Amino acid sequence: MKKLLISLAFVFTGLMANAQTKFCFVDTEYILKHIPEYKSAQTQLDDLSAEWQKEIDTRYAAIEKMYKSYQAEQVLLSDEMRTKREQEIVDKEKQVKEYQKQKFGFQGELYKKREELVKPIQDKVFEAINKYADQYSYGVIFDKSGDATMLYTSSKLDKSNDVISALGYKPGDYSGAKTGSKSADKVEKTTKPTPQKK
Repeated sequence: MKKLLISLAFVFTGLMANAQTKFCFVDTEYILKHIPEYKSAQTQLDDLSAEWQKEIDTRYAAIEKMYKSYQAEQVLLSDEMRTKREQEIVDKEKQVKEYQKQKFGFQGELYKKREELVKPIQDKVFEAINKYADQYSYGVIFDKSGDATMLYTSSKLDKSNDVISALGYKPGDYSGAKTGSKSADKVEKTTKPTPQKK
């Protein structure tokens, strides 16, 4: 009985502590849109991806052409020549798949380039969120743009604009101008950021 009472006391204390924990959420996707380095990184990644995909499509088109040529000439070829041509097609397909994996696969070149360009920016945002949490005594900050499902969010709890301001940017200004610059001041007078709702 005594153990049960002690256990219940711990559970009750935990619930009371959780009830007093302040929490809010941010939308990191929305925050990143305000950072010019992020837009630049995304453009570079999109360009690289398109370039590599074009190369892959060209190689697959060449394989398709080889295959059609083989099909048309198949009846005229000896067994040895047929086997050789089939092997050439299979080898080319393997090469393209290996190239595709090298560029787009897990730990591939695109992944590494994304780590190189985007991770430092994400780290900067994460650091700003941590400082904000410490400064305003938040125990939990959720990311609305992540996998965590939020069925309802009150705009009062959305602190994305505060994080954008902490990073030195003007909420609602996607030009990337820092707070206090003329273009940011112009945006402040002409646009009012809309609250994030889900």
